[in-house]
Amino acid sequence: MGTLAAIRARRRRHPLAAYAVRRVAVGAVLLMFVSMLVFGATQVLPGDAASAILGRSATAEQTEIYRKELGLDRPVTTQYWSWISGVVQGDLGKTLASRDPVTSFISVRIGKTLVLALATLLILLPVALALGVWAGIRRDRTADHVISGISLGFIALPEFVTGTLLIASIAVSLKLLPPTSIIETGQSPLTSPRILVLPVLTLCITAAAYIIRMIRAGVVESMSSDYVQMARLNGVPERRVVVRHALRNSLAPTVQVLALTVQYLIGGIVIVETVFAYPGLGKGLVQAVIARDIPTVQGVAMLLAAIYIVINILADFVVVLLIPKLRTSQ
Repeated sequence: MGTLAAIRARRRRHPLAAYAVRRVAVGAVLLMFVSMLVFGATQVLPGDAASAILGRSATAEQTEIYRKELGLDRPVTTQYWSWISGVVQGDLGKTLASRDPVTSFISVRIGKTLVLALATLLILLPVALALGVWAGIRRDRTADHVISGISLGFIALPEFVTGTLLIASIAVSLKLLPPTSIIETGQSPLTSPRILVLPVLTLCITAAAYIIRMIRAGVVESMSSDYVQMARLNGVPERRVVVRHALRNSLAPTVQVLALTVQYLIGGIVIVETVFAYPGLGKGLVQAVIARDIPTVQGVAMLLAAIYIVINILADFVVVLLIPKLRTSQ
């Protein structure tokens, strides 16, 4: 009883630490559940990995021998335990085609994907934030209607449609930019920035619409709050009201929006890289699925899931830091 009371007392003294431990524990459990889903999904993929690698000319005996070499003849539970044990130790297995480590497959491509994601965020965040704030403080005026209408239209367009339209108009019709983003092996995408323009523009158009509407909603709510009205009645200049009161209290929703944006990029980049033949992690994942390279699919999927969960945890923690009421309630 004394030990339990001491633990509870420490939690009351350090609520943020206790909250962080709970969120990390929940994230670990969630990641384990995701690993089961990923493994199960790869098991039900049509076809057979050994047959896909050996080709149609392989005999049944050759296929069976190769299945045993890959461990595909073992029970599913044994395969899962062997795989997840390696993942915990940082071993994602080997690709079926080249027998190279999956970590090498990821390391070759993840740098290109990060360049694409960072270039998108550097353009997307300031533009979307500015438009969302402007629409919020100009509520029900012409600027608000124009920004909200255009963003609503862009929300209806998926990435592959937006990318295809940009290729047809800018690359094919106007011939201003290359229609694909092919990069030679070992070459950095920054050596030819022109190939990044259309993929980055596609991601920005698709993601900006949602961010703008979320930020606008947060600013509108803050601008109609009692403390903003009181500041106006006290003669505080409108610019100061917006900057020191409305925007500051919109930070928490904005953090969540930014987290959702980064999470969107995880899935959106897979589609955009495929559309523009950009040799990043997303396109590599699609190629692995087509080739039925199960270890590669599993490794990349687990990496993306882990990034997604970590972003969620960090966003929740930042929100708790920003809102004192949430901080004291933990």
